[in-house]
Amino acid sequence: MDENYYPDFSAAKTGMLGKCPRCARGKLFSSYLKVAKECSNCGLSYDFADAGDGAVWFVGLFACVVGVGSIFAAEAIWQPAYWVHALLGITLIIVAPLLLLQPVKGWLIAQQWRHNAHEGQLH
Repeated sequence: MDENYYPDFSAAKTGMLGKCPRCARGKLFSSYLKVAKECSNCGLSYDFADAGDGAVWFVGLFACVVGVGSIFAAEAIWQPAYWVHALLGITLIIVAPLLLLQPVKGWLIAQQWRHNAHEGQLH
């Protein structure tokens, strides 16, 4: 078997786990949201990786819809005190993005590698 052969790993699984999109073993991130220079296992250079603001946009949209929706739902169902709304809203609108940003950014970078996506060029 060729030692340069890598199976076709799921971009969603490797990205959300923060693993290399090629070998699924090395780390994709060197810190919370900083992409490493290269894979520590297979040596894949992460120079291609540019998720831009995509992860922030998707996570922000999701967190706001879920956070505000849960506040409205809580009001419609239980009519709790305002401090309960604040606690619920702050938790969902601040904590949810912190938990989701790295997995979503990893997924977008893994998709970028899988589809060999490059920056657009005008000819």
